[in-house]
Amino acid sequence: MLLRYALVLVLILFVARAFWRIVDGFLDGLTGGQSTLPRRGVHMVRDPVCGTFLAPESAVVLADGSQRVYFCSTACRDKYRARTA
Repeated sequence: MLLRYALVLVLILFVARAFWRIVDGFLDGLTGGQSTLPRRGVHMVRDPVCGTFLAPESAVVLADGSQRVYFCSTACRDKYRARTA
């Protein structure tokens, strides 16, 4: 009998979570859903210091000779400058 109640509770929690995800998605769509994640298919660049992948438009950029180097933060940019100086 206790097992039955536990299974019913797990099922209720599962259904409640699924319902909330649907409602949250609907509300996100109504408000425009401005996400911090890049859209699918966006070209990503890699930070040479820490290895983080990020979208070029949100990166800190350093012109290094004829190429552009992208960083996730000013701290990584400063470490790169110190390493190559």
